Amino acid sequence: MSGVGPVEPGEGTRAWDTHDTHDTHGTYGAHDADGSRPHGPPRAHLAALYARHPRATLALVTTAALLAGGGYLYATRPQQPPPPPPPYPAQVVEMAYLDAESTPAGAPPRSFSFAVRMTVESGPPVTVTRVTQPYAGLALVSAPRTPFRTRAGFPREVTITMHVTDCGKVPKDAGLPFLEVTLRNTRAIQAQSFILGPRYARHLSRAVQVACSNDSL
Repeated sequence: MSGVGPVEPGEGTRAWDTHDTHDTHGTYGAHDADGSRPHGPPRAHLAALYARHPRATLALVTTAALLAGGGYLYATRPQQPPPPPPPYPAQVVEMAYLDAESTPAGAPPRSFSFAVRMTVESGPPVTVTRVTQPYAGLALVSAPRTPFRTRAGFPREVTITMHVTDCGKVPKDAGLPFLEVTLRNTRAIQAQSFILGPRYARHLSRAVQVACSNDSL
């Protein structure tokens, strides 16, 4: 009984070992069926690229690193807080009584006038859209007429002319009379009551008494 040994290559054949074959270019490595070299791991591919084009590869890697670092810094940069909203108009507007004024020509009988100064302390411009007063027996107009606008740092003098329409509905001795002013800026629209002080109260009481007694001011 003959023993079983290793199979010998037949005639016209060549034994192949398990090592990589030597290609025609003098390099070792496996090839695809079409003769091209398959893609290796990314690092090996990058190393091969660097070996052939060191400067270009280095520039490419540096650019990629800078872009990645810049994107990280942009994503993690401190967020700036939003700017604060402008103030409410009633918080920044002051109205002060100045003095009696001459009644403008053409005003109806039993009319009288006085001046106030409007000041915007800060923020965007403020528009006065309406000026009224609380007494049913008085009508009111302003000069300039509403709506008018005032900017911060530029006080505006406003002349108020009141006309007594019904002496039975006006106070003979006003204690704390006020003007009701509607204000508007980019933040809000607000109605604000301005108490103009004792001088204004005395002037209003005296003017009403004179108007309703047919005396001259």
